[in-house]
Amino acid sequence: MNNDLILILNAASFAADKHRRQRRKDADASPYINHPLALADILAREGGVEDATVIAAALLHDTVEDTETSIEEIEDRFGKRVASIVAEVTDDKSLPKEERKRLQVVKSASKSQGAKLVKLADKTANLRDLVATPPADWSAERRAKYFEWAREVVEGLRGCNAALEASFDEAYAKGMNSGPSHHDRRG
Repeated sequence: MNNDLILILNAASFAADKHRRQRRKDADASPYINHPLALADILAREGGVEDATVIAAALLHDTVEDTETSIEEIEDRFGKRVASIVAEVTDDKSLPKEERKRLQVVKSASKSQGAKLVKLADKTANLRDLVATPPADWSAERRAKYFEWAREVVEGLRGCNAALEASFDEAYAKGMNSGPSHHDRRG
């Protein structure tokens, strides 16, 4: 019995169930679970990450923030290490959006290795989605501001995985050089 594989499959199943009624903000309103699955794929394929705890945490990274799930529930089901990473990448929704964004920048350098990997994959996936299927109501200026903010967060994550950092840099460059958003980077 492969416990790593079981952990990852349990996390994927749990996340799919928790996010089952959620949709992405893209024009197609694609199923939300596509996002956590993209993170797991980026980590494993592009980053060479083989730590099942990190992959499981990536699959679960938005469950506490975006569903009726507690860190305690994650810990009971998936263990302390997975719960710890999920807790590190979960924003405090009681804070205003701008403060949550500021804290992501300020705290990124002090995160654990596992949390840095998940956060880096998250930002990469988000930039790719903004290029491929941006939300219909996001202006070019708003997309450009997101790209710049994501870059600021990732600056604190550097040094954790060169391959993932290269994937982020590629997604960032592609987004900043496509469409009207590259004319005004600071918006």
